[in-house]
This record gives sequence, C-alpha cells and structure tokens, in this order.
Amino acid sequence: MIIHDITVPISNRLFVWPGDRPVSLGRISKLEEGAESNVSALSLSVHTGTHVDAPAHFIAGGGTVEGLPLEVLVGPAALVEIPAEVRLITAEVLEQVDLPAGTERVLFKTWNSTFWPELEDHFRTDYVGLDESTARWLVARGVKLVGIDYLSVSSYAHTTSTHLALLQAGVVLLEGLDLSKVRAGEYELFCLPLKLLGSDGAPARVVLIER
Repeated sequence: MIIHDITVPISNRLFVWPGDRPVSLGRISKLEEGAESNVSALSLSVHTGTHVDAPAHFIAGGGTVEGLPLEVLVGPAALVEIPAEVRLITAEVLEQVDLPAGTERVLFKTWNSTFWPELEDHFRTDYVGLDESTARWLVARGVKLVGIDYLSVSSYAHTTSTHLALLQAGVVLLEGLDLSKVRAGEYELFCLPLKLLGSDGAPARVVLIER
C-alpha cells in the first residue's frame, strides 16, 4: 500500500483567492520566552489551500460543511490527467477522456499541477478549470465528487455558473489538490474536512491510497 498525501501545506506564504483573508499562522506562546508550552494561532479563509465547498458557498440556505456525506468523501476515485495544452475543461474535452463507467469520484490533474512544487506566492487567473457544460456532463453521469488541482473547480471566467451546476446537484467539490507527484489511475480517496458548524467550506487533509 502506498499513501499519497495530496494536501497543500498551509503557511503564511500560501496564496489565497483574491479578496480572501490571507493566512496568519504563528506562535502566541513560546517556550524560549518562558512560557510553559508552545501554542500557535491560525487565521484563514475556509477556502484556503486544500479544501471542500459546501452548497452554502453559492446557494442561499444551502447545506453547510458538517452535513457533507462522509460516504462521498471516502471511497474509490478516478484520477484523470488532462493534456497540458488544455486551458479549459469542456464537455468536448471529457468526451476524449477514458473515465471508467460508474465513476462517482473524479479528480482532475491538469497544467495547474506544475504550480504547486514552486508554491508560488501569488494567485493566477490563467489556471485550468471546468466550464458549465463540463459540470452538467459530470452530473448527468452520476458523479458525486469532483476534485481539481487549483483553488477552484471552475475556470476564473465561469466561477458562478459552474459551481451552481455542481452544488445544486449535490456534488461535493474538492479544491486545491497537489497532484504533481501522482499518476493517473484508480485510487481510494480519503478526504476529511474540518467539522466547522454552519460553514460554507473547510480545509481538509486528503490522501489517495494506491494498492
């Protein structure tokens, strides 16, 4: 068994979505200053780094993160590699992808995966994402979880329409994955977001199991 940790490390230099609160992580109690223990404090957006979106992120009155079904967050997943020249994942692109029949969890590895090893300190708007046609294509085929290797499953130009098409259908969104060292194939996905009551999203620790 091989465990692939596909979680992005959270630090003060990690970029965030434009307008989101930047990461603040630091010691508020220090042994070297005479304290009894080291204690750190953390402030960040719930959509920082590797995280999940709940319906409430785009839907008024939508479900929040503590209600996301664990049976969707854990289970078999297909990791699909999109050709590096593709800059927008459309339904036409997916028609050329060998997605196994009955797939309920799909993770997209794209050109975005080249960003993570550098851990760039700025947000890029030219990342690869899905458009609304892709979202509806996935919903029609019974997909219940969609993951991608940047901060949004949608392209920068299709943020609202793509999110709505997926979230209104009850699809769980898993964003900010580091897939740079993982090959396309079949895995077991374990995604455990923080249980934040009433939140529209939550950071998560995510691993893939290869057997």
